Amino acid sequence: MQLFELAFRRCDGHGCGGFGDSRGSRKHNGVDLICQAGARVQSPVSGRVTKLGYCYADDLNFRYVEVSSHGYRFRIFYVEPLVAVGDEVSRKTFIGVAQSIASRYQGITPHVHFELMNADDEFIDPTPVILAQQP
Repeated sequence: MQLFELAFRRCDGHGCGGFGDSRGSRKHNGVDLICQAGARVQSPVSGRVTKLGYCYADDLNFRYVEVSSHGYRFRIFYVEPLVAVGDEVSRKTFIGVAQSIASRYQGITPHVHFELMNADDEFIDPTPVILAQQP
């Protein structure tokens, strides 16, 4: 599934999927893009895979892929990685398979979560990067 085919997650019983949306005492640090479990997800940018991580310390079922490019780090959550740390990827490279998050968040809209951080570890709204991928 190509990134530009995905739609932004709106609000559901678990909150809203936009950058900066309320998460109780904190803010949502990324954007959620609707994506069904099992869909192959492409990298949003060209760069190097710098980390494969776990979304939650208390649940090792959920993974993310981090791609670094030009001093920025792009993290895509809820994907089973198809790449390894050190791999060079292009914007069209399939980096993972979307995971089902229904077991953790019953009734949530299926999605992948996309974050963008600068060199100072500050979160930046990734929406312009996502929209730039539109055909």
